[in-house]
Amino acid sequence: MEGGVESEPTRIMVGVSQSTIKGYPHPSISSKGAFEWTLKKIIRSNTSGFKLLFLHVHVPDEDGFDDMDSIYASPEDFKRMKRMDKIRGLHLLEYFVNICHEIGVSCEAWIKVGDPKEEICHEVKRVQPDLLVVGSRGLGPFQKVFVGTVSEFCAKHAECPVVTIKRSIDEAPQDPVDD
Repeated sequence: MEGGVESEPTRIMVGVSQSTIKGYPHPSISSKGAFEWTLKKIIRSNTSGFKLLFLHVHVPDEDGFDDMDSIYASPEDFKRMKRMDKIRGLHLLEYFVNICHEIGVSCEAWIKVGDPKEEICHEVKRVQPDLLVVGSRGLGPFQKVFVGTVSEFCAKHAECPVVTIKRSIDEAPQDPVDD
């Protein structure tokens, strides 16, 4: 408290994604690592001094069917698919929100749809967090060309400081693209 005025908590946005190995509702290794690092190294025991802002960007399948084999789809089918995507994303966010609730850290969580790089930077501009924390899969130069890296893009384009958390070697699957 400075001069009798209570200060606002430091707002940290954490970009989270689902596991490419286990799928929803499991968090990716990188997301979980970024979250745990934030708790351990920034928040520590000062749970009232911070507010975590969890953003999950759902990437729709290119054809819109998410592994569904179908020749005909009714409008109800598309509505059902959109509801399922939202439900899966909510279950992912629930993982992080529940932990915050258990340890007493204030938080918010929401879902956007689109390209994670673009959506995270857009949300940083809109929400204006004090810090963005994202995980990194540790892709090699060849994989970066084809997969791209959200963390590098955010470090260059986000309108706030960005901390990129690398996976530990013992957590990395055989193929770094898997997360």
